[in-house]
Amino acid sequence: MFFDWPFYVFTGVFAFLGIIVPIFTPKGPNRGIIRCCLILSSICCWLFWLCCYLAQIGPLIGPKLHRSTMLIMAREWGNNLNATTQIF
Repeated sequence: MFFDWPFYVFTGVFAFLGIIVPIFTPKGPNRGIIRCCLILSSICCWLFWLCCYLAQIGPLIGPKLHRSTMLIMAREWGNNLNATTQIF
């Protein structure tokens, strides 16, 4: 499906940043802190991306238009609906 490939791509990118990149951190007194920062940053960025992505797939709220507003929009966009047309 169309919605599954971005999930796998971005999950792979953030998994790379959180799992593979910390392995190659240089040795030093702050190696553990650098690894922790990389892992936590990638997890937080992935969660933020996931929330935004899921909110766009299935929005919880949307515009509530009145019947007259829909008829005006249809007329302006070239779809000539009349007053007897059923609009749900």
